[in-house]
Amino acid sequence: MKDKVVFLSGLNGLRAIAALAVVISHTTLALAQFDLNPFLFGKTVLGAPKGYLLASHGVTIFFVLSGFLITYLLFLEKNKNEINIKTFYLRRVLRIWPLYYLYLVLVLISLFFFKNEMVSFYILLYYVFFSANIPFVLNMALPFLDHFWSIGVEEQFYLFWPWIVKKIKSNLLQILLFLVVFQNCIRVALWFFYPGSTWAIFSIVNRFDCMMIGGIGAILYYNNNKLFLKITDNKFSQSLALLILVLLMLNKFHTNAIIDAFLISLVALTLIIGQINIKNRIVNFNHSIFDFFGKISFGIYVYHPLIIFYFTMIYKNLVVDGLLKYFIVYGSVITTTILVAYLSYHYYEMQFIKLKNKFTTVKSSNTKYIE
Repeated sequence: MKDKVVFLSGLNGLRAIAALAVVISHTTLALAQFDLNPFLFGKTVLGAPKGYLLASHGVTIFFVLSGFLITYLLFLEKNKNEINIKTFYLRRVLRIWPLYYLYLVLVLISLFFFKNEMVSFYILLYYVFFSANIPFVLNMALPFLDHFWSIGVEEQFYLFWPWIVKKIKSNLLQILLFLVVFQNCIRVALWFFYPGSTWAIFSIVNRFDCMMIGGIGAILYYNNNKLFLKITDNKFSQSLALLILVLLMLNKFHTNAIIDAFLISLVALTLIIGQINIKNRIVNFNHSIFDFFGKISFGIYVYHPLIIFYFTMIYKNLVVDGLLKYFIVYGSVITTTILVAYLSYHYYEMQFIKLKNKFTTVKSSNTKYIE
């Protein structure tokens, strides 16, 4: 008998929302290159577009989703057999590396031919070895590769995460709770004593705690923790989390970077539980449209900065009055990004996904898109 495929309802919808939020945010940040005023989300006191906040929120949701899903699957594998670390990394390599390195090559080609820019070999090594968060923090990020910081953080997290889940037999939940609190205390201390320093910024960029919050939620859900489910899976919690999600999408939810990351992680986790438990969810994200975008969300996230750049060249001399130009720019970027991601998923990534599935112990429809 074939193993039953694990499906966690609604996760593709959250993944789709997060991916599209990042694209909209980065398009907003680039509006000046289209000779447009970035009024959509307003501006900071320094006059910069606030669009970056929406991108940051979307990435936080991605982190929590990743931490939850992969931890839950590791626990299922742990219960079925011993966790196979080798196949875990093979799966990640086959899902992440092909698109990651393809896009990196496309960026290098674009920089050479369209910006006449030579890339420092020293800086390039950070991207080759999944450390894009370092040049990002140091303001040395290569063009069109700023967003790779999050992939770097995630890959660094998974260097140790499966080992922790496999090796720690007892008190894992307490240890993880301590690590989340400890990381946030370090973050607060750095911003209090050294505000704006490189280490303070790095503490914000390094969001291991967001993935650990997802992991903690997965453990509690796997163990059917009654208190956890009572707090997260009720109409009030789901309504409040959904309201905050809407405010995030409108870029109207902001306290400060430290608190935002923590609160949005809890919101994302609450929505995850509501979606997969079904009975108390307010909005059903388990829909064919969401599923479509969820499948190609990795490609949407990866390709969009280069697509924005190409449209700045295409529309360089476009003269259109009124709101029409905004519709043209957003529509072109979003539609083309979706099309490219779709073609990439079906004609390139899928070849590696099929190979990845050969090394999968616990079959899950969700892992095609995230693990």
